[in-house]
Amino acid sequence: MYMQRYQNAGNSGVQLFEAGSEFIILEFRDATRYLYNYIRPGRQHVHAMMKLAEKGIGLATYVNKHIRDNYFERLK
Repeated sequence: MYMQRYQNAGNSGVQLFEAGSEFIILEFRDATRYLYNYIRPGRQHVHAMMKLAEKGIGLATYVNKHIRDNYFERLK
C-alpha cells in the first residue's frame, strides 16, 4: 500500500490517500483509514474523490457532504 500525502493536509481532516483503479483509501487526522470503492459509495463518488485528491483541495468537504458513513470498510 502506498499512501500519498494529501496536498491540503494541514487544513483538512484528510491526511493521506491511495487511489487504485476502482477504489480510494483515505487516512484522516485520527489515523483511521477508510476504503471507498465501486460498491460503496459507488463509481461516481469514487471518481469524484480521486479527482479532488489529485487536486489537493475539497476532499474532506466532499466526503462530509456526500459520503459521510457510506464507506465500504474501516481499515484501522
